[in-house]
Amino acid sequence: MKLEEKIKNKFLYKKGKNFFKYLYFFAQTLKGLTKYKKSHSFGAQDLLIEYFFKNKSNGVYLDVGCYHPFLGSNTYKLFKKGWSGINIDLDFHSIDFFNHCRKRDLNIQIGASDVKGEVDYYFVHNRSAINSLDSKRSHHSTEVKKMPVDTLDNIIENSKFRGKKIDLVSIDVEGYEMKVLKGFDLEKYSPDLIFIEHVDLGMKKLEFYNQNIDNVLNSEIHIYMKKNNYSLVNWLHSDLVYVSDKIKDV
Repeated sequence: MKLEEKIKNKFLYKKGKNFFKYLYFFAQTLKGLTKYKKSHSFGAQDLLIEYFFKNKSNGVYLDVGCYHPFLGSNTYKLFKKGWSGINIDLDFHSIDFFNHCRKRDLNIQIGASDVKGEVDYYFVHNRSAINSLDSKRSHHSTEVKKMPVDTLDNIIENSKFRGKKIDLVSIDVEGYEMKVLKGFDLEKYSPDLIFIEHVDLGMKKLEFYNQNIDNVLNSEIHIYMKKNNYSLVNWLHSDLVYVSDKIKDV
């Protein structure tokens, strides 16, 4: 038995007070404070993302419905680590802020959809988290605008990230997620990790504690992801977490 284990067995793993035990607790408290991980995401999604990619210093992300460069951001920790990617949002103010704070990224004011064109945008107010392209969310809107949309396939192919591996995809577009997914070739880009917001409008109040796992498993999003060889591995607040079956087989 190593000396360290002998000391622990003699002092740490015994009932009662002793100097070594207090010293150990003090050292572990300091260690815990220095290794405290701060989340920038709404529901600590970025801590899971950071752990998943802990051995990857450089990579590419795709953040659809990016909203804010660091507050509530699933990708800011990766950006600080040296990653870069494409941030997409319909709000001019959001993209303007991204261009100021995250110059290494490509930040685009456009809607992601399954076709290229123009669609109705149900606008509540600038920087609103519930502005949406989904007509089911129209009752919140104060104005309906026409906004340009394009597929993620086209956006990537016309960017500096063309031909590069997409490692992470985060989609949070207030009910328009399926349209976004259908404009993105999952087989071609095959991201390792995908976060998708699941909005269940059948709930009386859109809070995570009112959600139902059966509704998630029967949802169009989950059926689509499963069909495209992705497995649901976690669920944080309203975000479903999918991992490619390809990396699970490695």
